[in-house]
Amino acid sequence: MELSPAFMKTMKPKPWVLGSLMVFMLFLLLFFIQNTRYVFPEDTNNYFIDEENLKMETKQCERKLLLRRPDIRRKAALQVISPWLAPIVWDGTYDLQILNKQFKGKRIGLFVFAVKKYIQFLLPFLKSAEKHFMVGYKVTYYVFTDNTAAVQKLRLGAGRTLKLLKVKADNRWQDISMRRMQILVNLTLDQLPKEVDYLMCADVDMVFNDRVGVEILGDLVATIHPGFFISQTYQFSYDRNPASAAYIPFGQGDFYYMAAFYGGTVKEINKLSTFCHKGIVSDKQKNIEARWQEESHLNKYLLYNKPTKLLSPEYIWDTTLTNGDLVKRRRFLTVQKNHSEVRN
Repeated sequence: MELSPAFMKTMKPKPWVLGSLMVFMLFLLLFFIQNTRYVFPEDTNNYFIDEENLKMETKQCERKLLLRRPDIRRKAALQVISPWLAPIVWDGTYDLQILNKQFKGKRIGLFVFAVKKYIQFLLPFLKSAEKHFMVGYKVTYYVFTDNTAAVQKLRLGAGRTLKLLKVKADNRWQDISMRRMQILVNLTLDQLPKEVDYLMCADVDMVFNDRVGVEILGDLVATIHPGFFISQTYQFSYDRNPASAAYIPFGQGDFYYMAAFYGGTVKEINKLSTFCHKGIVSDKQKNIEARWQEESHLNKYLLYNKPTKLLSPEYIWDTTLTNGDLVKRRRFLTVQKNHSEVRN
């Protein structure tokens, strides 16, 4: 039987039907490519969760929730990278396993002054460092004191050394504070290049309260002051005296850094301490003193020599401060004390 031409015309597929069919087939193809586990089931016995990455993602999500607050400066203070692209270290912003491989075998120094009545803080400082600071690494404690006989002996972990160095105690605590820069200049020029790769400088009237590891190491490392990390730049406690070598005018500045914890390579700490010492000497010749002594000069140096890594207020915290809800881990804590009593 022969079909009529009119019937054959009705049997031809319409163009829109062919087009729809092709789109559907393309959709199925893309679906199977992107979801192969539905076609070729995975071996669930080999499935695992990367707990470290999951933890980091969780911390980042928590921080993003905090960033929703309306305070603009607070948002800036909680960022994990500086305007010049240096990392700002918060809990969950780094992979410690990778960093341990990167810094494996590095030698670390911890520089501290313990003179006059501040000697009472040395033993708790060292005990806390043995428990939390660079555990598993070679560490040398460089302790400068005017009373070596008063230093209590402490059993140190493997690969950890205590070096006591005699220093004269000035009458004023301000002079004691500034003398540290003079000591650092000589130490980083002569002795330290042979003994350590990185040097961290700390105040003795503090204790390590949580793990502090190689995530803090870098060429030049500064810690954001916990009292100013959500302040506007004009509120920073810079030296505003144009006659001082530490002078920083209004309108300039990135962060306010605390001199209680900073560090870097021996070479970079030599540069920093040399600059600060020269500034201190220059001010003395003019019979003036920077507002916060060595800390003012340190901030001046770091304004024009940007740190390659910044530590968040987790790495210096005071339990009397407000906004503690923004700092989940408190790794290095100030010891509560009567300042007038210990400084006299």
